[in-house]
This record gives sequence, structure tokens and C-alpha cells, in this order.
Amino acid sequence: MRVYLVIMDDTAEALVALRFASRRAIKTGGALHIIALIEPQPFVAFAAVQATIDEEARERAQTTAATAAGSILSEGGAMPVISVQQGDGIKVVRDYLEQHPEISALVLGAAQEAGPGPLVSYFAATHAGTLPCPVFVVPGTLSEADIDRLS
Repeated sequence: MRVYLVIMDDTAEALVALRFASRRAIKTGGALHIIALIEPQPFVAFAAVQATIDEEARERAQTTAATAAGSILSEGGAMPVISVQQGDGIKVVRDYLEQHPEISALVLGAAQEAGPGPLVSYFAATHAGTLPCPVFVVPGTLSEADIDRLS
């Protein structure tokens, strides 16, 4: 069974990657793993304020992932495995791939403008040859119909 990994945040390119990966999983009888990524928050001197900021970020990430899972289920896919993790995106993804050797492909979305993000730059260029699986980079300019056709 093919297992696709998508990194979810609140960007348009994450939604493009999610649509492509979920369609591939449905068409191939595969599964989907979603990492809801929480970027490290700036340090605040007061612990209670820091805890509130961290909790709000975690809740936003969980909501984003739950919404994504709901849309996948409504389109006939299986419930994805969801992991909410905080930290540097590159390290989080590398650690997750190490812990989950069943991952068949890392699916990333490319932004429509402003060049590739840090995950695409790292995993699809600088360190592409060091991963245990292929990387799919889905262009952010694709329409839903294009993604459905290509997946």
C-alpha cells in the first residue's frame, strides 16, 4: 500500500499538496499521513503567556488538520493519520520519515509566487538525494481539475 505524507499549514500550497496526495491515495488504494506543523513560537518571558500562545497555535493546527481530514472523508477517502508537531519543519519531517518507513512519498506544494518555500527548497533541491522516499512537488498554479486529472 502506498502511503503519502503531506505537511499541513494554513498556506494555499499545503492545500494543493493535500488534494494531490489524497486523490493519489484514493486512486491507488493507499493511505495518507498529515503532519500539522506548528512553527516554533517566539519566546515570551512570561511562562503563562508562552503557554497560551503555544496552546492557541496547537489548536489552530489541529483545526486545520481536522478540516483537511473531513474534506478527504467527504470525497470518499479513508481517514488520514494526523500528527500535530511543533518545531523546525525540516527536522520534524526528517524525524517523521525515519519513524515511519512505510511512507512511500513526501508530497509538497509549491507556492504560486515568491519562489519555493523552505521545505521544497530543502527536500526537493539541496537534500533530495538523502530521503528514503520520492518527493512530489505539486505546482501551486494547478486548478483542482488539473490536480484531479494528474493524480
